[in-house]
Amino acid sequence: MREELRVDNVIKGRLFEDVLEIAEDELEWNLLAGRRVLITGAAGFIAYHMVAAMLLWNDINAIGDGAGGIRVVGMVRNLEKARAKYGKLAERDDFELIEQDVCDPFNIEGRVDYVIHAASQASAWHFENDPVGTIKANLVGTTNALDFAKKQDDATGDASKKTVTLIVSSLKTYGAVTDGSHELLEETQGYVDIDSYKNCYAMGKRASETLAASYAKQYDMNVKIVRPSYIFGAATLDDDRVWAQFIANVVRGENILLKSAGAPYRSFCYVTDTARAILRVLLSGENMQPYNISSKIGNVTIRGFARKAVEAFPERQLSLSFANPEDRAEPEIDYTKQTPEIMNSDRLEALGWSAKVDITEGIKRAVSILSE
Repeated sequence: MREELRVDNVIKGRLFEDVLEIAEDELEWNLLAGRRVLITGAAGFIAYHMVAAMLLWNDINAIGDGAGGIRVVGMVRNLEKARAKYGKLAERDDFELIEQDVCDPFNIEGRVDYVIHAASQASAWHFENDPVGTIKANLVGTTNALDFAKKQDDATGDASKKTVTLIVSSLKTYGAVTDGSHELLEETQGYVDIDSYKNCYAMGKRASETLAASYAKQYDMNVKIVRPSYIFGAATLDDDRVWAQFIANVVRGENILLKSAGAPYRSFCYVTDTARAILRVLLSGENMQPYNISSKIGNVTIRGFARKAVEAFPERQLSLSFANPEDRAEPEIDYTKQTPEIMNSDRLEALGWSAKVDITEGIKRAVSILSE
């Protein structure tokens, strides 16, 4: 391994510490040693952390150039942007970037042992401006990922060496739950308007899970499902998600102005905890047993997240205010109307996972990374 290609020489500061936290997690990493892992959407927020952690694990174990390390294949839509994001890491022998739309049949040569299908358009902007592309990335993309994994199984012909496929679903599969419950269990089913384009993402994720179950049943495949909650961390300063805007406000030294009461109560999970959870389910989870990825130390309202962002940096003397005076009063959570987007994580924690990063710590890390 050329010294300049080591992860610790490419990724610096707080971001490296985050990647190290994933790489040092007590996972069954030995199951990935000597194996080839395909990650779709490899230039995405969560996938980037998983890729970097796998490469760092190779570095730590001094097997980055040998057959005993994890060989990572990252599928991206824009190769130029992905190479810019990964920098020197894209030159490593144990990492291959390929440019392809997940809506096209996968064209990858050689054996792949694990598939993590993480490619998706998860932004509200896409729901409004590209609903067709959003639902196709889930329906067609998941079909292609599963077809590819099936071909791997067919070519191997060994039941003990089947490819493991993990589908990254979403909390949005739950829809509107109005049974008076206080949290969402994996068995919870709520209402989703199937005739609204606005649900292109939610229905695409629901259908992709049924598709996965169908492949697992008909072809006896190893398929696993995770449903992440609201993931936060150091995205970009122009990210349109509300939590990302709060973090950007802090980085820029701007006061936070809420144009609503900020009442929605949600499960937030820091990106490193999410990446650790996905890898935990990949290696230790049960087939076709969905796992909520949420943090018991990350449940907060939108206004609560904004308040924590301001309070995390008292030296910056930032403030939280409301555009409408009537929104200043602290809202009460009415469970009789709709279950808040609070996800129960007991099933995931039974695998030995637990969240390490609370909201305040996550905000501090994100601001540090973006400032660096």
